[in-house]
Amino acid sequence: MKTLFAAVAATFLGVQGTGAMAQDNRIDLVRPDAPELAAFGPEDIGVRTIEIVNPGQVDILKVEAGKPLPRYDRKLTLEVWYPADVPDGTAASDYTDVLLRDGKTKVTLHGRALRDAEPKKGSAYPLVIMSHGYPGNRFLLSHLGENLASKGYVVASIDHAESTYDDQQKFGSTLVNRPLDQKSVLEEMARLSTEGGHFLSGLVDTSKTAVIGYSMGGYGAVITAGGGVTKAATDFTWGAPEDTLEIHLAGSESHEQLIDPRIKAVVAFAPWGMERGFWDEAGLAGVRKPIFFVAGSVDDVSGYENGVKTIFEQSVNADRYLLTFENANHNAAAPIPAPAESWSKVDTLDFVPFDHYADPVWDTARMNNIAQHFVTAFLGKELKGDAGMSPYLSLVENADDGVWAANEDGSFKPEHTYWKGFQKRTAKGLSLMHEDAAAK
Repeated sequence: MKTLFAAVAATFLGVQGTGAMAQDNRIDLVRPDAPELAAFGPEDIGVRTIEIVNPGQVDILKVEAGKPLPRYDRKLTLEVWYPADVPDGTAASDYTDVLLRDGKTKVTLHGRALRDAEPKKGSAYPLVIMSHGYPGNRFLLSHLGENLASKGYVVASIDHAESTYDDQQKFGSTLVNRPLDQKSVLEEMARLSTEGGHFLSGLVDTSKTAVIGYSMGGYGAVITAGGGVTKAATDFTWGAPEDTLEIHLAGSESHEQLIDPRIKAVVAFAPWGMERGFWDEAGLAGVRKPIFFVAGSVDDVSGYENGVKTIFEQSVNADRYLLTFENANHNAAAPIPAPAESWSKVDTLDFVPFDHYADPVWDTARMNNIAQHFVTAFLGKELKGDAGMSPYLSLVENADDGVWAANEDGSFKPEHTYWKGFQKRTAKGLSLMHEDAAAK
């Protein structure tokens, strides 16, 4: 199956009106000004929906003071994208009945994957686990799911039970379960990769795994990367009940057991929790995985200076990056473009659902493309050992300080410092900080 560049380009060129692009509900837009690595890769894409169970988990919603902790089998739905063998001329499948932020409105999304396509066997691909916000669903970052699968990754995106648009339960469940869900998906994908007859058999190399999380998914990703929470966070009356969050307490044996050597990299979009006291300097010193943070400079949910940027600064034992979108808010780069149906008011929310996906300053497709570019470089470096990705990450800190200096033949002069992979005049309003892990 070809990547439909012509069709997408035609769509883009014909949708300059205010609602036309959103009405197409595409998750695979690559703008003409996208940085180099945002382009889809050479692999055709398959997609399947699977159900997994993490048995014997604490049922946070039913915890009662002074009583034994209740247990249940925690069910999770995953959307799995993977490299596939797709006959030429085969049309991509639609994603139907995808719920919007109101938890009721169903929409159809359009991308490049073929439902239930035959996997491309012969190679085992690195695994990427994706984790949405509170509330969210497994399609919120689907632009990344398709994009990475086309570049030789298997991507498993989670519907976190009790934290989705139609199943938004007490916050304590999200606080406790996010990192546990991420770990359970890794365990199950490893098991299925060795199960004879399963479509994932021989397809996944879980020894090379990354976790990508947004907002509360980013919170979980920081914990999964080694950032144990504070004792104060475990005692918040509005948080997890009866000390159930102590499983992730910094320095505890239970949190240490969560840190998995198969996870080689983490991407955290707008991770929530720093401004609310969930981490401190000692806890964040436990972060030990290479980690790429993405943030908006005016994030009023997770915070920036005292939020995401502080997490970046205090994760001193990790090789780490911080990509900042100037004047972007909490939705910087992670969510898909707002579906057309989200532009209308609904009776069940006090805001237009559009606000859940969009940013008032930045175009979402533009931010998605920039995220695809940098995540491709970061995961290529950390999971695939591709040294050719390093120059895309070794940049002058402020994009506006980059100098474009090219010869007539297109080659660059020695004084050229413009961000690699960005077209002339397009590296604007961005910064990329990088710090190496502290010497041990």
